[in-house]
Amino acid sequence: MVLVSNTIFLIILGIFIAINLIAFLIMIWDKNRSRNKNNKRISEGILFFMAICFGSIGVYTGMFAFRHKTQKWYFLIGIPLSIIQNISLIYLILITILS
Repeated sequence: MVLVSNTIFLIILGIFIAINLIAFLIMIWDKNRSRNKNNKRISEGILFFMAICFGSIGVYTGMFAFRHKTQKWYFLIGIPLSIIQNISLIYLILITILS
């Protein structure tokens, strides 16, 4: 039982890290695209969607690492709230699966 629970935990942790890495890389990509006004950019809705789908830490880290979207109040409030939502949901998933 312990081996199965450790495996499940590692799989969930790996997925969480991968999603956050992708979100971080998309923040880099969008910041680079923002330098030229003619480039097609990622919409803010997609960035929030990534944050809600377990990528909030990657989006938040990208915001401050590259000073991207830090002037938008809804990012400064919404992304930390989605971090709380992500951590709570992962906790509930792990408690449910491992019980």
